[in-house]
Amino acid sequence: MERRGCQKKDCELVHSGPNVDLLHGSSVDQCRSVQELGLLFSISQTMESSLDLTTLVKPVLKRLQDVLGLERGTLTIVNRDTGSYLISEAVGLPRGFGADAYLHLIRPKLKRCVEKEEPVIEPAFYQWGLQEHQETDWVDTLKITKQTCLLVVPLKFADEVVGTLSIERHSRPKDGWEPDLRLLTMIASVLGQAALLRREAAEQMESLRRENDRLQEEIAANFRPRDMIGSAGSMRTVFYHVEQVARSVTTVLIRGESGTGKELVAKALHEKSDRANHAFVKFNCAALPDSIIESELFGHEKGAFTGALAMRKGRFEAAHQGTIFLDEIGDISAPTQVKLLRVLQEREFERVGSQETIKSDVRVIAATSRNLEEMIADGRFREDLYYRLNVFPIYVPPLRERKCDILLLADHFIEKYAAQAGVKPMRVSSAAIDLLHSYHWPGNVRELENCLERAVLLAKGQSIKAHHLPPTLQKKTITEEREELTLADAIDALEREMIVDALKATHSNMAEAARRLGLTERKMGLRVKKYHIELDRFR
Repeated sequence: MERRGCQKKDCELVHSGPNVDLLHGSSVDQCRSVQELGLLFSISQTMESSLDLTTLVKPVLKRLQDVLGLERGTLTIVNRDTGSYLISEAVGLPRGFGADAYLHLIRPKLKRCVEKEEPVIEPAFYQWGLQEHQETDWVDTLKITKQTCLLVVPLKFADEVVGTLSIERHSRPKDGWEPDLRLLTMIASVLGQAALLRREAAEQMESLRRENDRLQEEIAANFRPRDMIGSAGSMRTVFYHVEQVARSVTTVLIRGESGTGKELVAKALHEKSDRANHAFVKFNCAALPDSIIESELFGHEKGAFTGALAMRKGRFEAAHQGTIFLDEIGDISAPTQVKLLRVLQEREFERVGSQETIKSDVRVIAATSRNLEEMIADGRFREDLYYRLNVFPIYVPPLRERKCDILLLADHFIEKYAAQAGVKPMRVSSAAIDLLHSYHWPGNVRELENCLERAVLLAKGQSIKAHHLPPTLQKKTITEEREELTLADAIDALEREMIVDALKATHSNMAEAARRLGLTERKMGLRVKKYHIELDRFR
């Protein structure tokens, strides 16, 4: 790209300022001076109204295309704590070539500029880039030629380097570097204050993010009950509710689908309560017929019914001063509902076959996977009992609503069953992870645990692959069944899985992963690009 001549808008802008007579002339140098002064004057005018770097930089880089023949330009901010670089603005990057990829390309030159606190010139950017980066895709994408040069100057404020300003342009041996460096240095000194403000804002945001993460982890660590796993927002709500109600004697109703872990919530409520040193009695209301449930809950006297050979205490007596957990409370019969309502209201009951009233000091926690509101409407569940139970409801979300917890749960179950099998905990392949995430989990956490117990036994100490998971997880969806998988598609899927596994094992070390797979680094890079694999995911 050739350098353009004096632009009318630049001349008009400068002529409106002082010392206009000094700028008159017709030579190329005088036009260049007009453009430079016009650019600096427009920057200073903009800075009077705003120090926002976004407002300042992009117009500057655009104007440098006229003044210097700039092909690409960037402004980066340096993090003073980590030394990392962040591209604040960039122009001239082609579609599909991200700012982060370009930053990776020129990072060594930026680093040298910051460390030396002086401009860096790379007249042979093409050759240097090939030596520094073995892959050549960027050369074609960016249309870099042997005449392309790179100039980097430091952004300073109060003798501190806060970032860099870099440009690419065609080399002009006759002109030299001095005029361009002088202009870039002047622009950098003007933009230094705005760059410092941007850096301070970015560091403040990063600090706030880290503090927020720390507080979230601290809250999760303090509130998360033992044996309960989850970082999803819905699970943090469960942990918070457990923490809030655990020390009271309030009746709690735990709602949620089968297999979500309602019993773990009940256990956590007991362990965090003042009754933790007393009994925690569990009773599944759906496990026994109606004729036996009453005897199981309240006990019976000798001879109360056929087979009652001795007096027997019920679950409520066994849970005295402790906690009773009534699972699947929606399955109890109408007569039992009446007696349970009395226990909740009066805190007393009688054994079957006895008229002696027994006082009950028991904290009641109930759970159900049924829709009690519909059952009330149908006359199958007492409304007054519902209100006695539903004093403090806790909703446990199904696994499909907190898929971010699947890997956490998977790691826990793999470690658990690997220890039982006497093998080392194994990792989960990317293909298996995709299956775990795409499945709808009707059986929730219980189903996930069963799947991984099976997978640990089949994998035999190796990594868990997709074929180690149950066939139900690998069943095609309706959309997938309509699409026929070709041989080429199957080969591509296998190749991608092997590449991802190698990158995961080497923490995104492309060279090492290529050697493991018997590929050249160039072929490895091409395949990573082909399959759109995100390297940062495995670092």
